[in-house]
Amino acid sequence: MKVLVPVKRVVDANVKVRVNADNTNVDTANLKMAINPFCEIAVEEAVRLKEAGVVSEIVVVTIGPKAAQEQLRTAMALGADRGIHVETDDEFASLSIAKMLNAIQNQEQAQLILLGKQSIDGDNNQTGQMLAALGNMPQATFASEVTVEGDSVIVTREIDGGLQTLKMPMPAVITTDLRLNEPRYAKLPNIMKAKRKPLDTVTVESLGVTLKQHQNIVKVAPPAQRQAGVMVASVEELVEKLKNEAKVI
Repeated sequence: MKVLVPVKRVVDANVKVRVNADNTNVDTANLKMAINPFCEIAVEEAVRLKEAGVVSEIVVVTIGPKAAQEQLRTAMALGADRGIHVETDDEFASLSIAKMLNAIQNQEQAQLILLGKQSIDGDNNQTGQMLAALGNMPQATFASEVTVEGDSVIVTREIDGGLQTLKMPMPAVITTDLRLNEPRYAKLPNIMKAKRKPLDTVTVESLGVTLKQHQNIVKVAPPAQRQAGVMVASVEELVEKLKNEAKVI
């Protein structure tokens, strides 16, 4: 059984980002980059399924600049068997990403596609759903538990009212949530072994998909600075400020 795990290169979650000088994007110069945390959870789940004897091969794929190979090597150090890099310096909307991933799935014919529910930069939460629709595959989003039984996969997913359990035939698309697992750290011997694992580089054009410009970034701005709080002497003063200054009552 083969699992395909798309991963994304993002600014490390512990780094404070800043907007560039012309307000067109986030300034990533000299910032530490990492695998998107939700993608890391997807890699971990695939590795656990392999350790359980359910999965025989894990293929990780990323779409991004040449530097994104670092994240593929990290995923292989965590347990993935090989990588596919769609090398491009362009930024794409979720639909275009889903089209490229669907083209790769058509080549790989994986039984399971595991990916993070969203990235911490775009925060769109769309790619998995669009990929399932393009590939005419069943989907389970926000997964907190995954179990493979024969030709089916049972997924417990988090919803507003609690938990929902779905049973789906494979191939299927699953997007991972925070409660699914706790990703491991890559060990030094595995980091060294990952350098020798196969990594194929392809172009967007070689995938044979038609992509369009679905959106344009008009402006990027940091959130407004939070104002300092003030102390009030009485309930009456509090009510007065809420009514006349904050205008919330």
